[in-house]
Amino acid sequence: MLSHLLKDIRVLDISSVLAGPSVGMFLAELGAEVIKIENPNTNGDITRQWKNPKEHPSHPISAYYASVNAFKKIEFLNFNIPDNVPKIHQLIPQIDIVIANFKYGDDKKFQLDYNTLKQLNPRLIYAQITGFGKADTRIAYDLVLQAETGFMYLNRPDHQLPNKMPVALIDVLAAHQLKEGILLALYQRLKTGQGSYVHCSLYDAAVCSLVNQAANYLVAGFNPPPMGSEHPNIAPYGELFETYDKQYITFAIGSNRQFTDLCQLLNLNDIAEHPNFSSNADRVKNRKDLYQILQEKIKHLPAAEIYNKCLQNDIPVALIKDIESVMKDQRTQRLIKPVEIEGQKLQIITSIAFEIV
Repeated sequence: MLSHLLKDIRVLDISSVLAGPSVGMFLAELGAEVIKIENPNTNGDITRQWKNPKEHPSHPISAYYASVNAFKKIEFLNFNIPDNVPKIHQLIPQIDIVIANFKYGDDKKFQLDYNTLKQLNPRLIYAQITGFGKADTRIAYDLVLQAETGFMYLNRPDHQLPNKMPVALIDVLAAHQLKEGILLALYQRLKTGQGSYVHCSLYDAAVCSLVNQAANYLVAGFNPPPMGSEHPNIAPYGELFETYDKQYITFAIGSNRQFTDLCQLLNLNDIAEHPNFSSNADRVKNRKDLYQILQEKIKHLPAAEIYNKCLQNDIPVALIKDIESVMKDQRTQRLIKPVEIEGQKLQIITSIAFEIV
């Protein structure tokens, strides 16, 4: 059903790297015809060259590239050649959505900006991603945004350096914002018949995703300290405990009931009633002491025993898994899609995580 929802929509994807292309693939998976334009002078999208050590250097695409460019029609066109831009202009009247992430000024330089293209098609939806905003000339990468919007600062365990999330998180967040904007623009066009300009910057997407961390400061004047995987408002939540068999386990304890049940499971009943830990506020205040008590008990127990007992008692728990384990999980199998890109048969993760029934 989902693969036919946008079957009458045509998309021109003139974006590169991750955020924009992932939006294009999302629309393609929903049935849209997506034409991606790449520059032959640079051997196409730069991510074609971003290969991991196990990939063959002679293959024309990388796993990274495949992750956000499946299901598209790929065409090569150099916008620096004057005769090529009119080819795009001729295509625009038949296009519903343009996805772009030009460097500052390049959209106007190539006459591929919204004001130019809307003259050729008033129903056009032009979706643009920038780094720090439409008027900012700074080149932006996900690392830069994670550093400058608080994510790396917060993601720092005790006495360690700040850490970047090992995926381009800000690109992913911006892509979701742009998808929402595009779908709302399509809805608006159904009512008005008119196209629109949709814009999202990586910076805005990142800051808007700080949610409770931002509210902690704006509402209470609390500047959250670096906490790594820990939660500023809940404990125990995110602490990593090493088990007897050298695995790591973590808990997301969000209520007094869950904490009491965890203590009973670990034979620490007196801890649940201790004045330092009897309420969530007390547990947050004394989380380091609580961690030491729990770790001392957990280090004598195997991970599977703790994990299975927690599941049986509805205690939020997780084992720390590597990517191979996640890909082999039965729940993951329905999210893996076989694709063929430029002669290479691959498997990728779908960009669609929702269902419509």
